Amino acid sequence: MILDENIKSQLAQYLNLMENNVLLKVSAGSDNASNDMLSLINELAGMSSKIKVERAVLKRTPSFSISSPLKDTGVVFAGVPLGHEFTSLILALLQTSGRAPKVDSETVNQIKNIKGSYNFETYVSLSCHNCPDVVQTLNLMSILNSNITHTMIDGAVFKKEVESKNILAVPSVYLNGTHFNSGRMTLTDILSKIGSSANPQKIFSHKPYDVLIVGGGPAGASAAIYAARKGIRTGIIAQRFGGQVMDTVGIENFIGTKYIEGPKLSANLEEHVKEYNVDIVDSQRAVSLVKKDLIEIQLENGTLLKSKTVILSTGARWRNVEVPGEKELRNKGVTYCPHCDGPLFKGKNVAVIGGGNSGIEAAIDLAGIVKHVTVLEFLPQLKADDVLKKRLNSLSNVTVMTNVETKEIAGTDRVDGITYIHRPTGEIRHIELQGVFVQIGLIPNTDWLDKITIRNSRGEIVVDSHGATNIPGVFAAGDCTNSPYKQIIISMGSGATAALSAFDYIIRN
Repeated sequence: MILDENIKSQLAQYLNLMENNVLLKVSAGSDNASNDMLSLINELAGMSSKIKVERAVLKRTPSFSISSPLKDTGVVFAGVPLGHEFTSLILALLQTSGRAPKVDSETVNQIKNIKGSYNFETYVSLSCHNCPDVVQTLNLMSILNSNITHTMIDGAVFKKEVESKNILAVPSVYLNGTHFNSGRMTLTDILSKIGSSANPQKIFSHKPYDVLIVGGGPAGASAAIYAARKGIRTGIIAQRFGGQVMDTVGIENFIGTKYIEGPKLSANLEEHVKEYNVDIVDSQRAVSLVKKDLIEIQLENGTLLKSKTVILSTGARWRNVEVPGEKELRNKGVTYCPHCDGPLFKGKNVAVIGGGNSGIEAAIDLAGIVKHVTVLEFLPQLKADDVLKKRLNSLSNVTVMTNVETKEIAGTDRVDGITYIHRPTGEIRHIELQGVFVQIGLIPNTDWLDKITIRNSRGEIVVDSHGATNIPGVFAAGDCTNSPYKQIIISMGSGATAALSAFDYIIRN
């Protein structure tokens, strides 16, 4: 049995939402993955009379397609879609059965009007929390448009394909046999990339806002909700809802919730914001801020938005090592997500750059997958918590090197080594390995503000106790500010503070 009773009881509620019959065409062999896939399919079919199963010959084995009895949707799962991809499977079943997706009608029509032939293939790891967004988006496009097909491919099952394509990061998407993109993509990103962008004039017609929030992470979502509840005109520019939270696997310190995964919390944030009258400008990036009678925010696509007040909640991003080879070999052995890409390095030698909590947690996780992990830390001692260091020291396939400085990540078409300097002696040393995981902290997303706001030496926006910046009417919240602690719950609190302060500013001015 693949599914435990607890999952099956929850699953039964979702399968009851199926509106029409769904046909699963199954291509299976005698291997273990095929047996697991058949067990999963049989359990699903046993739980709903609307799921029909028949044998077929598909491009890959093991795999199965999902379609209605009268129409082939082009949705295929190659492998066993469990782990983070189990949700992708359930959504595909529901949407194929006729259940309406949670997408606005304008976007649905945009997808349906796409011309040409698009055969997408997405290589995933079942432990990747970024992959389902891409898989679910491309599945939806396939269901809505017969010119589009999509196959999810579990890289652990189809190792030869992964190696032949030199795939070292997931999700890795191919279109009509050619590499299309690696990493997370939103529906807007994909539509834009294939030349089917929405009309940008749609958001030119917006009247000035009372509060305009830049950033859709915990701080931005909190600010949007608090502002909207005051009954004032509120907008939010979200390059991606959730921000860094989308890259977080397990969250155990969110008060009142014992455990939640980042993508789930991000979805909750977006759903909560949409409960209010908030204009959402998604998949867009702000590039400039100008203070006039109103505050003007220009977007990358040329759109100009105006507001009485602005809340900057642009968060932070992974810090780069800034050495030769890092940029050139990104997604070719250089990666920033051990949970997503770790399975692709099974049996190989890798390095983790960074001795803080993130770096040591990554090394511990990777030690259970790869052949050997080398940790490189710039300082004389690891910065991680003692409990993590104790766990790390118990592992036999981990080597820790402190007081070292990364000099170069070597390789041509993929990583084959790392060069570092032993700081006490100045000696240059080299290690042969196949992967490098960078975990050296965060850098605030404030470059676009240039010298408009006061920032400290780390690039963080300096705010007072009310979240106010040096510019009247401009507030900031979350990880882009000089808040001493970068935590989800603290970002949410600062977002609420900034929204209440913006409301107070509007009343007084």
